[in-house]
Amino acid sequence: MTKNAELGGLILRIALGFIFFVHGLTKFQGGVENTAGFFDSIGVSGFLAYPVAIIEAAGGILLMLGLGTRIVAALFGLIMLGAIFTAKLGSGFIGGYELDVALLAMSIYLVLSGSEFLSLEKVIIKDKD
Repeated sequence: MTKNAELGGLILRIALGFIFFVHGLTKFQGGVENTAGFFDSIGVSGFLAYPVAIIEAAGGILLMLGLGTRIVAALFGLIMLGAIFTAKLGSGFIGGYELDVALLAMSIYLVLSGSEFLSLEKVIIKDKD
C-alpha cells in the first residue's frame, strides 16, 4: 500500500475512533440509564445502551491505538446501521442520518482495508513480510 493510502487510513482510524470515544464518554457522563430510556422510547431494548456505550468508548480508544481495527470498525458499522434504521431514518437525510452514513462508510473502509500504519497491533503482532 502506498504511503498516502496508509496515511489516509490512519487519519480515518483516528477520526472515527475519536468521534466514537466522545459519543461513548458522553453516554456515561450523562448517565447510561438516560440513553437506555431513549432506546426504550424508540422501541429498542434499553439494555442495549450499555454495550453500545462500552463499545463506543472502549472501541474508540482501541481504534485510535490501532488495536483490533477491523473488529471495532465492524462493531461501529453495526451501531451505525442500528442508529440509522431505528432512530434517524424518519428525520430524513439532511439533519438526520447524513453523519451516520459518513461514519458507516468510514467503518466499512476500515473493515475492508484495515489501518496498520502507526498501529500498536502492528507492533504487537509482528508481520512476516
